[in-house]
Amino acid sequence: MSRAGHRICALLILFAGSLMAGASSAAEQIDPPADKATIERGAYLAIAADCAACHTAPGGKPFAGGLPIGTPLGTIYSTNITPSAEFGIGRYTADEFARALRRGIRRDGAQLYPAMPYTSYAKFTDDDARALYAYFTKGVQPVDVRAPVTALPFPMNIRLSMMVWNFLFLDSNVYAPDPRQSAEWNRGAYLAQGAAHCGTCHTPRGFLMQEEASRALSGAQVGPWYAPNITSDPATGIGSWTREELAAFLRTGRLPGKAQAAGSMGEAVEHSFQHLSAADLDAVATYVKSVPPVQDAASGSRFSAGRMFSELSVLRGRNPISSNNDANPTGAQLFQGNCASCHSAEGQGSKDGYYPSLFHNSATGEKNPANLIAAILYGVDRTVSGRQAFMPGFGGHPTDSNQLSNRDIAMLGTYVLTHYGAGDTTITEQQVSEARHGGPSSPLLPLARGGLAAGAVVLVLGVAFLIFRRRKAVVQKA
Repeated sequence: MSRAGHRICALLILFAGSLMAGASSAAEQIDPPADKATIERGAYLAIAADCAACHTAPGGKPFAGGLPIGTPLGTIYSTNITPSAEFGIGRYTADEFARALRRGIRRDGAQLYPAMPYTSYAKFTDDDARALYAYFTKGVQPVDVRAPVTALPFPMNIRLSMMVWNFLFLDSNVYAPDPRQSAEWNRGAYLAQGAAHCGTCHTPRGFLMQEEASRALSGAQVGPWYAPNITSDPATGIGSWTREELAAFLRTGRLPGKAQAAGSMGEAVEHSFQHLSAADLDAVATYVKSVPPVQDAASGSRFSAGRMFSELSVLRGRNPISSNNDANPTGAQLFQGNCASCHSAEGQGSKDGYYPSLFHNSATGEKNPANLIAAILYGVDRTVSGRQAFMPGFGGHPTDSNQLSNRDIAMLGTYVLTHYGAGDTTITEQQVSEARHGGPSSPLLPLARGGLAAGAVVLVLGVAFLIFRRRKAVVQKA
């Protein structure tokens, strides 16, 4: 999965759960194949599912886990999914692997956190589950390294609660082709709903973090980034895109004059989509373009042209500016000092398109400023076909020379929106601070904190009661 889904996807965590293996006696019995063709198909499916993005830590070995994934409820560490017998999945049988993949139940019976999108992987067919098992057990090198243990706060660490959530929200049905649609559409639906787990990031969540099916793919917050509306709505979605344009965006991560991939989507393009076959990308585009339009009122018209101002021309040649070296910089000065050298003084980008125009740009066209804020804070870094698209982040450590304060970024972002995009959106320091700390917190977090407080109170009262009874018994004996 992508870190989307990864950090993603990590936003999906609401409870931790446990289910004993014996309760899963109905799990599929899958005989593990080991022929070369099956292993190769499994490798392709692992790429489609973007497994490496989450299960490979920076500087770590492939699939050895250990990547810290920030979520609104705490940090989750990805697991080792190499065939290591002690630390990975080396002792998993094929049916145990399928149960973990499609039901989120580990070999020891404990429930996986839904940061691993088993809610989407439930769509995998038996044959594809077998192929993935063959690849991860026969085609991946074992790494004998234990991944850090995930420890969420109480009550999220009560694993039995996941049983209730799965009962309410987990659709465990394997994908069933729609006979009314073409083979290409069905292939695209299978990939988008299953391996690519598009809904994991792009579908809004309810209070209990369940996907709201009635608003499928209409946009959702994913950490500091916003996974935009990808329904066929022409203003707030991608209804104005052609199928060919969508396929090209998935393959390259950029669509001149419209959008560029960053954050988790950038990772998905780099590690997954660019490696898929042209036929599969066309199939995904065919399916996504057929999704009914859902208007996202918070986004506005995402691809508006914006308004051009020429006042920046008088500022050319100045050094980088921030509130650290200029007592009261304006938004124009911040832009000239930090952005104009790449995006040009008037925001039209570089002639070759490497640095995108700030006009006709989804990051500046949306009323929701989340992706503009995140891009300024964290930058952009994706490599497609050996070519890197890079923008440095300006939210680094306070000692970094290019670090901008929350106030700086709020002023800069507001200036960019006013001059090149939505125009009527003002970014606040609070919004920048929230994005700097990983994005909006979950409404479930206060419940967790309340649970901690309640648990502490119960513990104290229980200890006090035991002490009281003991003293009372001593007095009576005396």
